[in-house]
Amino acid sequence: MTTTIHRDAWGIPHLRATGALALARAQGLVTARDRSWQLEVERHRAQGTSAAFLGPASLDWDRFARRVRLADTARRCFAALEQRDAETSAWVRAYVDGVNEGLHPTGEFRQVGLAPGRWEPWTPLAVWLSTHILFAGFPAKLWREEVARHLGPGAVELFAADGPATAGSNGWLVSGERTTTGQPLIAGDPHRFIEDPGVYQQIRLACDEFDVVGLAVPGVPGIAHFGHTGTVAWAITNAMADYQDLYRERLRRTGAGVEALGPDGRWHRAARHTELVRVAGEESVEVEVIETARGPVVAGGPEGLEDGTPLALSLRHPPRVTHDLGFGALLPLLRARRVADVDRALDAWAEPVNVVHAADTEGGLLHRVAGRVPVRARANRTRLVPAWEPGHEWTGWHEMPRAGLDDGVAVMANQRGLAAELGTEFAPDHRAERIRALLSGRREWSAGDMAAVHMDTHLASAGPLLDGLAALEGLGPDAAALRDRLLGWDRRMDAASRDAALYAAVRGALVRRFAAQEAFAALTSPPAYPEVFQPWLALTPRIGFALEHLLRAPDVYGIDRAALLRAAVEEVAARPPAGTWGDTHRLAPWRALTATPYDAPGLSGDHDCVLCTTAVPGVTDLAARGPAARYVWDLHRRDNSRWVVPLGADGTADAPHHRDQLPLWLKGELVPVVTDWDQLTKESDV
Repeated sequence: MTTTIHRDAWGIPHLRATGALALARAQGLVTARDRSWQLEVERHRAQGTSAAFLGPASLDWDRFARRVRLADTARRCFAALEQRDAETSAWVRAYVDGVNEGLHPTGEFRQVGLAPGRWEPWTPLAVWLSTHILFAGFPAKLWREEVARHLGPGAVELFAADGPATAGSNGWLVSGERTTTGQPLIAGDPHRFIEDPGVYQQIRLACDEFDVVGLAVPGVPGIAHFGHTGTVAWAITNAMADYQDLYRERLRRTGAGVEALGPDGRWHRAARHTELVRVAGEESVEVEVIETARGPVVAGGPEGLEDGTPLALSLRHPPRVTHDLGFGALLPLLRARRVADVDRALDAWAEPVNVVHAADTEGGLLHRVAGRVPVRARANRTRLVPAWEPGHEWTGWHEMPRAGLDDGVAVMANQRGLAAELGTEFAPDHRAERIRALLSGRREWSAGDMAAVHMDTHLASAGPLLDGLAALEGLGPDAAALRDRLLGWDRRMDAASRDAALYAAVRGALVRRFAAQEAFAALTSPPAYPEVFQPWLALTPRIGFALEHLLRAPDVYGIDRAALLRAAVEEVAARPPAGTWGDTHRLAPWRALTATPYDAPGLSGDHDCVLCTTAVPGVTDLAARGPAARYVWDLHRRDNSRWVVPLGADGTADAPHHRDQLPLWLKGELVPVVTDWDQLTKESDV
């Protein structure tokens, strides 16, 4: 059979081939045709070479990519994959062959004077690693360290909340006893930084062995996170596990290079070399790359940080230690027929650590964690630990937890639960509890009903602020009227809501007043850590996402919280926002070329809503994070499944399918999953 590319009405590629290798090549080819610019940006980011054409704004990332050794780790992982799994390594090579065949210069290439480069067999692993290296949020340990240093260890819990730089998701599994068809439904939406082009690619991969629809990561073969084979489907959320450690290092220079003090009390030679990072329009920058027995040094060095702080930090994370990124799970997932097959495939999963839902047509159900989390001292999971002291070594791997369903339902929304023993900070329970409440509202659900859950805008985290408002007395007339209006608000963050805009304005004003308190002054100027870590260290966003804790705690360093809230209400009453929540709460996707005009649409939702469109209270109402896709997998009939992405299937800016799904995404509507080849348009043979 000739390998063929077909498209549905939304430009989504459906690929058909005889075998897995030919299909992998076709997936690489069609991805390069649709997303050449995106693929090349991701390849350069993974190699630490993006500043060469994107300019100084990308230099900090390139420095980090070089120091953490992303490309070198990918090379090592691919070399190990070739040794232990020849079939998967050949499959990855076939994908790369397709990418190299399909890469072509689009307008973005010409805009920056860049030509498509060549992908290596290890490049997909580098793209995966680059995408997920900060996924588990190890820089949060730097924040906890600063809080404990300046406010004491007890203060850390005050700020323990899902922050602006942490990825999350919603997911729910409804068993057949709770559906109209008698077969399970799996639905949800991964929350990530919204990118243009999108981080997920709708695709169908069909050959003699399997026929799978799902959401792929451009640049990576197969369908890792969300897939439906016809008889079994699966989906994931971030487990919020902690599997990356930061070690304080004592380094010294010698005539031969750099040495690090080990837990045995002896100095050991560290690997060291320098690399040159090219920067468009500026001089190239030399980067010193150091690696100790713990891992690559990602901050500081023998001389300390840039501000003179005598500190060097190394990062230890599983792929650097094991030379395994879990790619051995990808082909078995495509070949899965039952839940047991998915379960076995995920035993090989490595990073990121996920909570998984799966269901099949024979009644099989799965709710488990998948990934690799080291066994080590609890201190490693919470703060920086000294490399020169014993007791912080890795001593094995955690067994991944499993659980059943509760009244025919399982919910995963980054909350403390199934993965509680594997992590430190989790998302508040609001999204998970709200999803459970919505699902309990009726006994039976259909695929078409799920939009009501996807799009729910109730903001449970508004409670403490509104309770504080209710207790205020002696307000001026305008402030009293604002208070009364907000106390009557339905707590829904709808784009058309004037009350939601007023609430957000009061919340933002209160957050800024908290951040200006003398008690937190020391947290406004953290040590000179690399720029890529700064989102985890910014005080105002941290207060914004921990506002519930700060308002509910018995005491917060003697701060008169009622006075702060009173001042915030008076401020907003005197200068209320002019419009609705959607007027300022607008989509702000990440784009490599920021000068390109973009008309940002207004959004419903907020950080703690099921419709999680994350504003940063006290900083901006713009939303850079939100549902990077939505899906409903129907095990009764796969062609009754549906999905949508924020923009479209094509990554080329002027293509017809670049943004044609955006209006549906905004309204909560979904695109049908087409499985009948007769309803598709054949594009070409490959």
